[in-house]
Amino acid sequence: MEEKEKMMKVDIPASLYRKIEEIIKDTGFKSVSSYVTYVLREVLAEDEEEQEVFSKEDEERVKERLRSLGYLD
Repeated sequence: MEEKEKMMKVDIPASLYRKIEEIIKDTGFKSVSSYVTYVLREVLAEDEEEQEVFSKEDEERVKERLRSLGYLD
């Protein structure tokens, strides 16, 4: 059986909470918490994707390959 992840609380301004309540009306989100969790996961996933960069070795291999193909001098 899958163990439920422990939940923690985060405070947000009441005005923001009310705006989110309006946004999630008639959506699949059952609560403000579920929506905020979804949004935060998406933001963090995007951040992780942006952090994936070539290592120096990978960059040199690409440059060498481009040179061998005549794209770089």
